[in-house]
Amino acid sequence: MEKEQDIKINNKSEDKENSEDSKEINNNEIDSNEIKENKISSEEKIKELEEKLARTLAEMENQRRRFEKEKEDAFEYGGFALAKESLNLIDNFERSKQSLENDEKIKNTEALKKTLEHLDIIKKDLISIFKKNNIEEIVAIDKKLDPNLHQAMLEIEDDSKEPGTIVQEIQKGFMMKDRLLRPSLVTVSKKTEKKDEKIEEKQKK
Repeated sequence: MEKEQDIKINNKSEDKENSEDSKEINNNEIDSNEIKENKISSEEKIKELEEKLARTLAEMENQRRRFEKEKEDAFEYGGFALAKESLNLIDNFERSKQSLENDEKIKNTEALKKTLEHLDIIKKDLISIFKKNNIEEIVAIDKKLDPNLHQAMLEIEDDSKEPGTIVQEIQKGFMMKDRLLRPSLVTVSKKTEKKDEKIEEKQKK
């Protein structure tokens, strides 16, 4: 009986040891899994932080470039609005000149001649100031119509010139460096329409 009891006690102790060993194995497996999970989550966090850092640096670089561009534009074209408004002065000189020339009371007088001379001098000075500030007149007469520089207001029949050639300048256009201040308002040539073609067009209408 005593031996049987000893065997049972031994079996119990062995079972206990086995269960403890299995628990220890399970605990080790759990620990290793946790380590792996922690390692993966740490790597993911590092990767996420690296991506955020890369995005932030890219945004900072874009912002720096935008700031540089704005600074260059401000330096290069800071007077753009003022220059555009100043073009009215040239227009007013032209209108004043035409008004004086068409005035019957002072036509062909010495006073008119002197006044027009003074107006021309002032206008030339103004154009000179514009040029010093990179504001140039757009060449239009006898040029082919360019929609980027010219705006056609009228068409005139003229077989001596290629269709679309500028034959008259209604209002001068100006550029500031590579930017358009305002387009030239122009009249362009077109082919003379034959009488037969006109009759056909009327009939179609």
